[in-house]
Amino acid sequence: MTDVRSRITTWSKAGLILLSSRHFLCAATASAFFAACVLVLQAGAQNTRSAARKNPAGDSAAEDGRKTFESICATCHGLDGRGGERGPDLVSRAEVVAKSDAELQEILKVGKTAAGMPSFAGYKAERVASIVGYLRTLQGGNKAARLPGNPVQGKMLFFGKAKCSECHMIGGRGGFFGQDLTRYAGKRDVDGIRAAIINPNKDLDPRRGLVTVALADSNRLTGLARNEDNFSLQLQTPDGTFHLLNKADILRLTYDGKSAMPADYGSTLSTTELNDLVSFLLRTVDAEKASKAKEAEDDVDE
Repeated sequence: MTDVRSRITTWSKAGLILLSSRHFLCAATASAFFAACVLVLQAGAQNTRSAARKNPAGDSAAEDGRKTFESICATCHGLDGRGGERGPDLVSRAEVVAKSDAELQEILKVGKTAAGMPSFAGYKAERVASIVGYLRTLQGGNKAARLPGNPVQGKMLFFGKAKCSECHMIGGRGGFFGQDLTRYAGKRDVDGIRAAIINPNKDLDPRRGLVTVALADSNRLTGLARNEDNFSLQLQTPDGTFHLLNKADILRLTYDGKSAMPADYGSTLSTTELNDLVSFLLRTVDAEKASKAKEAEDDVDE
């Protein structure tokens, strides 16, 4: 009996020790978990502070631009930039949206005294830039306003090194073997235009590409099919000449499946040059829209 009681006492002590150990382990685990949470929260707070410190200038510039616009520009152009009694619409007016940031900053510095707009030459460059930045926000970040390159350099490339004007026309200037590109960029974004320049054969309908004709008199002609029916083919060769061919005289008609446009612009033009060329096409369509809008305004005034 005594032996049994001794065993029960021993088991009870062991149980108490085990229970105490479990409590200790739970407490230790809870303490470790709590400490880890504190460290995570501290790290998160530090990252938040770091992120806030990383872009204080950007937030400050945006706020400065808004305050300056609302206190000075809004008097004439309205708080939303869509025009007032004394100033035009700066948000949706094509000729304003089409201008680069540098051009808008120059207008602010010089002013348009004849139109009643003063010069802001006394403002620091950062403040002028912040006004333009806020205007872009009001415009909704319009893609046409975000040119990837220099349209002036792009124009020089179009009519010079890239030889685009030998086939394409813009604003009445250039060749007519390729399509008129005056309004080409109107329904395309920057990436789409660049891709079309670099890879003109992608997704090309063979019937819209080059055609090679072998004639019964042993001559061969390569060009673009302008008109075709069961009996004849009107072919335009790169020199601009139109050839009206009787299909009875054609031994073989081959659709080459290739564009007449060079496929090596990705290697012959630098990234900067491609961006300049894209910018020229975008600027051209914006200028065209602005011209049409001006004509419409003049017709209303008349």
